[in-house]
Amino acid sequence: MTAEQVLAVLALLRRADAPVWVAGGWGIDALLGERTRTHQDVDLAYRRQDEAAVVAALGADGFAETEDQRPVRHVMTAPDGRAADLHPLVFAADGSARQESFEPGRPFPYPAECFVTGTIAGTPVPCLSVAQQVLFHTGYEPRPRDMADMARLRQVFGVRTPY
Repeated sequence: MTAEQVLAVLALLRRADAPVWVAGGWGIDALLGERTRTHQDVDLAYRRQDEAAVVAALGADGFAETEDQRPVRHVMTAPDGRAADLHPLVFAADGSARQESFEPGRPFPYPAECFVTGTIAGTPVPCLSVAQQVLFHTGYEPRPRDMADMARLRQVFGVRTPY
């Protein structure tokens, strides 16, 4: 997906009053403030209570569900190849959230401070923090793009990463 396509999806969801946070590769690029590689999709975290609005807004733009692994995640894809990998979150009163995982009883934690702002093509966008991105890159065999993403975070932010 291009930066313009991601920004268009974010605008669409904003108009639907469905806040989202950019995660994954585009989320890392948002933190860095520049596009560093190609992206097949955009990963978006959203409030689980907004799922109907998210699905309806994307559906009105031609997206259809192509993968369903709820309550952990689901994917919607448009005929032109744009794809949104969607991650429902349940928020607590303190602003923290959790996302179900494939391991029952071990949800992914999202501390309140992990919801930050980055930029895509010069446009401010809600995204996940450096610490949250690093956390999500643990516990699995990294792909070359994961290793490159972590190297960029180390270089720019001076953080420790799992690889």
